[in-house]
Amino acid sequence: MNRNYRSTRRLFAAFLLASNIAVAEDACEPPRIGLALGSGGAGGLAHIAMLEVFETMQIEPAAVAGTSIGAIIATLHAAGLESGQIQQLFREFGESALNPFSGLLTDNGAPGWRELVEIDLANGSFIDASGFIEFIAERFDARSFAELDKPLVIVATDYWSGEAQVFRTGELLTPLKASMAVPGLFAPVALGDKLLIDGGASNPLPLDLLEDVDFVVAIDVSGTRREARDGKPNITDLLFSTFEIMQQSIVREKAEHASPDIYIKPELPGIRLLHFDRVDRVVELAGAGAGKLRAELEALPGCRNEIRNDSR
Repeated sequence: MNRNYRSTRRLFAAFLLASNIAVAEDACEPPRIGLALGSGGAGGLAHIAMLEVFETMQIEPAAVAGTSIGAIIATLHAAGLESGQIQQLFREFGESALNPFSGLLTDNGAPGWRELVEIDLANGSFIDASGFIEFIAERFDARSFAELDKPLVIVATDYWSGEAQVFRTGELLTPLKASMAVPGLFAPVALGDKLLIDGGASNPLPLDLLEDVDFVVAIDVSGTRREARDGKPNITDLLFSTFEIMQQSIVREKAEHASPDIYIKPELPGIRLLHFDRVDRVVELAGAGAGKLRAELEALPGCRNEIRNDSR
């Protein structure tokens, strides 16, 4: 009888051990990763290569935040589009009559004035972004933040106060249009009593706005400048590159106070602010940065309980 009792007790202990192991394995929650996608004109198409890394590693960002082109791609991602679908969307945009960008700058940076057929100085801009917003909105059903697959943060800037305007709830397309309203290129967007312009003027890399995440991944696509052959920038460079210089200064200062866990800045030689017709080339150039992102993601702890242990 004692022998049977001991055998039964051993079996029960083994059962409890196996159950505890299974519970421990089930309790291994993956870390919550927040993804911040920065502004940077056509260089922001490099965000597509970064999203592909997450997909191939089967890592799902828990939340995304974006500014300007980063807001566009963050929205498409939060609406459920995969990286390949986003890349195809920009291929079609680059080939369509809707694309006013491809002829706006030639390779040497001189304006292609014949392409500026939508100039309306009364609205303070060259181009109305409504056609582009309608073009991308055809690819997803969500019209409010609540209808997206995950939390999304979009940043615009109040023109009069200069303060960042952060959108997490409510109607979706108007903040999206405002976030990419580059001064002098796109018309400002009126929303209530505010006049909104590009979010890059106040927070070009919104890594500090991601909430309830364990790690923050920041993708910085702010541009770099190359010296002209005669050493003098032309009027187009002065107009848009000055805005980029300002954004880079904001990013540097922000990183000192809210450093991300992973920071990637892909090298994109030859890609200018308005080269939206070169999506495949941008994604190709972003390959090295994507490889760095993969390596750094692989180095992160695999479970949330590992993060808690490390914090102790």
